[in-house]
Amino acid sequence: MVYGFFQYLFRFIFYVIFRTRVYGRENIPAEGAVILAANHASNADPPLMASLIERPVSYMAKIELFENPIFGGIIRRCHAFPVKRGESDRGAIKTAVQVLKEKRILGLFPEGTRSKTGELKKPEAGVALIAAMTGAPIVPVAILNTHRIFANGGKIPALRIMYGAPISFQGDRKSKESLDAFSNEIMARIAAMRDDLKSMS
Repeated sequence: MVYGFFQYLFRFIFYVIFRTRVYGRENIPAEGAVILAANHASNADPPLMASLIERPVSYMAKIELFENPIFGGIIRRCHAFPVKRGESDRGAIKTAVQVLKEKRILGLFPEGTRSKTGELKKPEAGVALIAAMTGAPIVPVAILNTHRIFANGGKIPALRIMYGAPISFQGDRKSKESLDAFSNEIMARIAAMRDDLKSMS
């Protein structure tokens, strides 16, 4: 109920206020485990990526967000779970794997942190590792203009988001080279879709 309320609230905000256009929703499997992997430039990215599709999305969120009992309770009921940033958090990885074992959608950001300029950063290996551990397909997601929400001279930017065709890890999950190559492939897909979004704006 809480998730549904915020889903419709954010849909209204993104469609009406930010004039959001969405492409490629048909690429998201209707059932089964899925990882949505997107570029990250704003705190608006998680609700944007999740609220515009029908299936619920679970996210890792920095553990500090759960320290406020009210806000922490709300985001837990919206399927978020805590992660300790800056270290290898096995508990968070275990929870992420469990989400996928339950055939749900997991939302992740390969860059690991926000890009204040909107430019893509080098990916970390976490997303590729979770995909390799679970066999879940990755739907790359390109988000455009969220970095301008609070830095655009008062103008409200028009947002764009594209969900790409699913890709799967095919290498050796114990090989750092294979994981790095897959991480780079994910970011290359995101970069290409962002270019497409820019050309359509």
